[in-house]
Amino acid sequence: MTSQPDAQADTGAGAETPTLSALQAALAASQLEVEMLRAELEETNRGVVALYSELDAQAEQLRKATEMKSRFLAYMSHEFRTPISSIRSIARLLADHVDGPLNAEQTRQVGFIQTTAVEFSEMVDDLLDLAKIEAGRVDISPAWFDMVDLFQALRGMFKPVVTNADLNLVFEEPRGLPPLFTDDRKLSQILRNFISNALKFTPRGEVRISVEPCEGDRVRFSVADTGIGIAPEFHTRVFEDFSQVGSPLQNRLRGTGLGLALSRQLAELLGGRVDLQSVLGEGSVFSVTLPARLPQPNAGAGTPE
Repeated sequence: MTSQPDAQADTGAGAETPTLSALQAALAASQLEVEMLRAELEETNRGVVALYSELDAQAEQLRKATEMKSRFLAYMSHEFRTPISSIRSIARLLADHVDGPLNAEQTRQVGFIQTTAVEFSEMVDDLLDLAKIEAGRVDISPAWFDMVDLFQALRGMFKPVVTNADLNLVFEEPRGLPPLFTDDRKLSQILRNFISNALKFTPRGEVRISVEPCEGDRVRFSVADTGIGIAPEFHTRVFEDFSQVGSPLQNRLRGTGLGLALSRQLAELLGGRVDLQSVLGEGSVFSVTLPARLPQPNAGAGTPE
């Protein structure tokens, strides 16, 4: 009678022993898994640190390469200016018959020299301005000015160069618009690039320059042409550095493809943006939208007199 409890006790102890062993085995397995995960995490962290280090090194190399490119462009632009000025001066003397008269063919050749020298000078100026922007050395000098004065200056600049009888250059009178407070030289440079580009690629019709107010106290300057137009896939690309759209007319014209890229960056410096609307074969509208008053870091810009 007394032997039954002992048997039950033995049976109970035997049942508890495998359970404890199983728990210990599971605990050991969990500890091993944690160690493996910790080792994997440490390896991942080392990989991330190495990746960040590599990215930092590449960023530094890119910064140095960009700085070297900007210095090269600035240096070469300065060096080119002297011989270009000499060529233009000599060509002007020949065209003015200072050293004697020229025959018709000589006059035509001198005209080619002058045109090419002007184009070369504009390319050099674009390169120098682009280098300054990339180096962060462009100064913005805002002031109050009337858009009528800006349009008059542009009209006087471009009217003499429009020799195509099939092409009209039209400046819409900016009526009822208040004075602007921005860098008029930078704005003029943007519009000059737009107008020059439009004149190049508009064999006939018109190039029309206008300005209109926009929401949010902004103004939009537009240069619309009836030229060859631009396919949709090139609308973004034309504002990239050294980018040109392939076309038979484009292939006959010289250029660096910097004018529109420079205009985009100048517009951003003035707190604005450039846009393009174009239909292939029908024409294009290049526009720049700017705040009517350029925000200043320090107050005290004053008001127009």
